[in-house]
Amino acid sequence: MPGSLSGSHAMSSAVQISVVVPVFDEEPNLPLLHEEIARALNGLGATWEVLYVDDRSRDRSLAVMLALREQDPHVRVVQFRARSGQTAAMAAGFDHAQGEIVVTLDGDLQNDPADIPRLVEELERGFDIVAGWRKSRQDGFVLRKLPSRLANRLIALVTGVRIHDTGCTLKAFRRELVRTLPIYAEQHRFLPAMSAGSGARVSEVVVNHRPRRFGRSKYGLSRLFRVLLDLLAIKMITAFGQRPLVYFGMLTLPFLFAFVVFVCDFLWHLEEVSFDNQWGRGALIVYMLVSMLCIYFVGLGLVAELAVKASGMHGRRTRRVITTSMGPLPR
Repeated sequence: MPGSLSGSHAMSSAVQISVVVPVFDEEPNLPLLHEEIARALNGLGATWEVLYVDDRSRDRSLAVMLALREQDPHVRVVQFRARSGQTAAMAAGFDHAQGEIVVTLDGDLQNDPADIPRLVEELERGFDIVAGWRKSRQDGFVLRKLPSRLANRLIALVTGVRIHDTGCTLKAFRRELVRTLPIYAEQHRFLPAMSAGSGARVSEVVVNHRPRRFGRSKYGLSRLFRVLLDLLAIKMITAFGQRPLVYFGMLTLPFLFAFVVFVCDFLWHLEEVSFDNQWGRGALIVYMLVSMLCIYFVGLGLVAELAVKASGMHGRRTRRVITTSMGPLPR
């Protein structure tokens, strides 16, 4: 873990809702944000905690978080030793969260903490993940809205998970789910797609989105290329995990085609072939290598199928655990 944890552990066994807030240079936003979070969660009547994850802020954000921790026992602070990015901050929050439900939101006041009760209510209806949908987004069109809409449609097309707003940080999760999802790079936005592939139930709720009041956005078009690469990685991981033999078979096809061409060519020139000359020996080596590659990829596919089936029993046990934890939170 690239950081250290500060905060109270006395209420760890009784926490019902954990709120994870990645923070990078949000000094003026944090006091107002915490006030809104406390108001929203106190209205639920459930026990809660807030984990502020400092991604090595350059301003006084850490000092503000530590001051909030001194004032409110619900606050815990995770500090990174080096800047690691929003996804790593979320992963650290997931590791330290102790609530039955984990809620994530940005620290820039654009996500509205007043929407948290609605996400929790939707989660209690039997879902494993509830994603926020910034239907009336308060951002610039060219640099933010248009790239986001294109990316959302592409992600929905590739992953098959119909979420309108994958980039919205405001989401609610069952803790059992996020604890089993290793994420890195920019993959926090793909959590619904990654989870749906293992049988998780995903829902969506329209949430309020507000214009930024202090500071400036950390997002830009430079992230688009990284998101596309992560989308490709997620697609390969999720699809490969379901039917590995099919994908190894696809890798085998070019070599199988080459093998057939070589054999046909060999038979066509059979009378001219002599293994005493360099051409004949080279052809034989090529035939052997291509055939061995075909056998190798098919064998890997079979081994991968066995591994997936073996891990499937563990996945079913995990889904049963998630199912038994459904229902309203105890009050």
